[in-house]
Amino acid sequence: MSGAGAPDEKPIDCHDLRVAVVAASWHETVMNGLLDGAERCLKAYRVEAPVVVRVPGAFELPVVANALAASYDAVIALGVVIRGGTPHFEFVSNAATDGLTRVAIDTGVPIGFGLLTCDNEEQALDRAGLADSREDKGWEATSAALVTATTLRKIRRGFIESQL
Repeated sequence: MSGAGAPDEKPIDCHDLRVAVVAASWHETVMNGLLDGAERCLKAYRVEAPVVVRVPGAFELPVVANALAASYDAVIALGVVIRGGTPHFEFVSNAATDGLTRVAIDTGVPIGFGLLTCDNEEQALDRAGLADSREDKGWEATSAALVTATTLRKIRRGFIESQL
């Protein structure tokens, strides 16, 4: 199971960041868990008035994340792709992952990677941040994007210090 070795990040004050969440609609129970985790994290990090945009599926995440990146300091992308009996899983997973990576690199805006790519629904539910889940990937993706946004802001302002 993944999750072992995750950093022990404490919430920081991100009240001055403009943040958007783009979330797929497929697999409603899993998506509700991911969104709840993201919203709890945004609240803990004191993000004010985040925007949430829904898209049909994981394939649509990159294009909407790209549009949001023009106006926001961080974008969190949430979705789930569950392996089936056709190559569809690989195509959608790779396209969404590559697309989100490209958005982050091309725009310089951190994209919280909350795209679950699971072999089965049980794995997805276990990562969705539900009451009986082992992991909360909605929270983790959001925290990563917020911490990265604050780090990038320090770098751009010339205030970065060694973190050793």
